[in-house]
Amino acid sequence: MQANRANPTTPRTTPKLSLRERQRAAVRAEITLAAMELFLAHGFDETTADQIAERAGVSRSSFFRHFPTKEDVVLASFATAGERVRDALRARPADESAWEALAHAAAVLLDSFVDDPERSLRASAMLTHTPSLRARHIEKQLLWQELLIPDVRARLGGGDDVGPPDARARALVTAALGCTDAAIHEWVRAEGDADILGLYADALATVHTGTR
Repeated sequence: MQANRANPTTPRTTPKLSLRERQRAAVRAEITLAAMELFLAHGFDETTADQIAERAGVSRSSFFRHFPTKEDVVLASFATAGERVRDALRARPADESAWEALAHAAAVLLDSFVDDPERSLRASAMLTHTPSLRARHIEKQLLWQELLIPDVRARLGGGDDVGPPDARARALVTAALGCTDAAIHEWVRAEGDADILGLYADALATVHTGTR
């Protein structure tokens, strides 16, 4: 199994945001940019909320209205990652096996590592070596699992959640996400001097066949 980057082609309509929602999104984007610049320059633990607010040009109270914690700033982009994988999964050919479809769909999580490797390396190293961030990231992944399981179960012919207990869909989702984690971890360990999609493909093949 070779992991290709998924190319969802199914058009989606985007709800029109109100002026207030657009303004809120713009402020969140400014705070996120300022925070990531400081985190990557000085370290996560060494950066304070006050410093982020000052860099972003907002008050401390405004910062906390948008992000309850510093961890939330880093992980904000992860909130929609599961939805992107789900959309990619739904865009895969209907006759593709559940594992093939899921493996291709999960590859969208690695897009930024290919498009912006330097920034991704620094951000991933920070995530890997900061326990509080790592813990929150695991929480996000558990939510992704619940989001993806129904579509995988449908590809397995299991219907919805009303049917009898069936661990196959959960096992496949857990394995695919685990393969992305393994690829990222080894890529960070190699300080970015590796083909992350190749690492991902190797991880998938090993899980799928039980051999290297």
